[in-house]
Amino acid sequence: MARQHAVPILLPADGSEALELVPLPLTAGADSVSEAAIQTLLFAHPACLPIREIDPLFCNPVPLCIELNTPAGPIDILMVTASGLPVLVECKLWRNPEGRREVVGQILDYAKELSRWSSSDLQREVSRRLKREGNALLDLVREAGHDVDEIEFNDALTLNLRRGRFLLLIVGDGIRERVEAIAEYLQVHAGLHFTLGLVELPIYVTPEGGRVVVPRILARTENIVRTVVECPEGMSLQTDEGPDPNIYVDDATEERRSILAQIAEGLEFDDPDQPPPKVTPKGYCYIYLGAPASSCWIAIHIKPGKIGLYVTSNTNTPGEDALISIARDWDNNKEELGGEPILRHVNDRRPIFEEYRAFTGLEGPADRAAIFQWIRSRANDYVNFFRPRIRAYLAERNEDRR
Repeated sequence: MARQHAVPILLPADGSEALELVPLPLTAGADSVSEAAIQTLLFAHPACLPIREIDPLFCNPVPLCIELNTPAGPIDILMVTASGLPVLVECKLWRNPEGRREVVGQILDYAKELSRWSSSDLQREVSRRLKREGNALLDLVREAGHDVDEIEFNDALTLNLRRGRFLLLIVGDGIRERVEAIAEYLQVHAGLHFTLGLVELPIYVTPEGGRVVVPRILARTENIVRTVVECPEGMSLQTDEGPDPNIYVDDATEERRSILAQIAEGLEFDDPDQPPPKVTPKGYCYIYLGAPASSCWIAIHIKPGKIGLYVTSNTNTPGEDALISIARDWDNNKEELGGEPILRHVNDRRPIFEEYRAFTGLEGPADRAAIFQWIRSRANDYVNFFRPRIRAYLAERNEDRR
């Protein structure tokens, strides 16, 4: 990720001096800044966030509370504009690939949870968190100098919550996420109308011992295309985006869901940009591979006496085109994948790459550990093989269209 600013240079009357960056260790020391300190700083001084450059609709938000409780976990900082637009801030020091994936998924989970709330729900939780009686949320907005009508504000807030109109900000230091990787997370949550921004917040020490905060934008969703379709109340939308429900359909059982959840929980990927797997209520486990609209994925699947995985896509999508390209050169490249994968085609066009291993049972701890180790290892192998090839195909495709 390219930086927008270098190290600040202080220019006093008697010379110049480069400022020293404050370290951000795991635990705060005398000369360091912790996640909690960043959280306190942003809550006290929300103006230091470059919100106008990310999305002007969310300018001048009012800080409401820190650590607001939700079923998805506590939100670091919650703010709201006078027009009823929520702002969610997550403060993180990203030190490893797992942390990067977790923090993006985490703030999206918060947004998804809040989209189920009304203004009454939010008012209740804010009042409970602050231990204030009455409508603490509205009182804070008015105390900040905004003359708002209670009914109009509550209606607007409920509408924005239900439609997922949020500004989501991830703020920290050392952020190294690529925009392409962020886009993959957003594709899975395309039903929400949120704006997401990554903000780096380096803090420098002045010669006199003071500190200078230099916020800079690393990424924002202005450069990411998402499709949002609204349906009239009581109506539903059918789409072929995402996994095809007609592939390997059988009755999902609680046992199968439990097994797949255990497999997914222990999955680790070499690729730091690979989003975590998704286990659905119907008992399927999907690992999306970065194609637009989540149109290409790995599925971990359990069949009677067998467990394995397959790679497939939606029809007539960039994901399908990428897999067709891989299938054309399959004989030359399949040895790199290893194992015993099989290539077959649906309707003489859509390729499916699959591999299964038989097992006698998963009751014994040793048997379960062995089969879990195999499927997790193969899932990582499949990500390492397919993801860079899909990425390369899509990059070349975009170049050809320019």
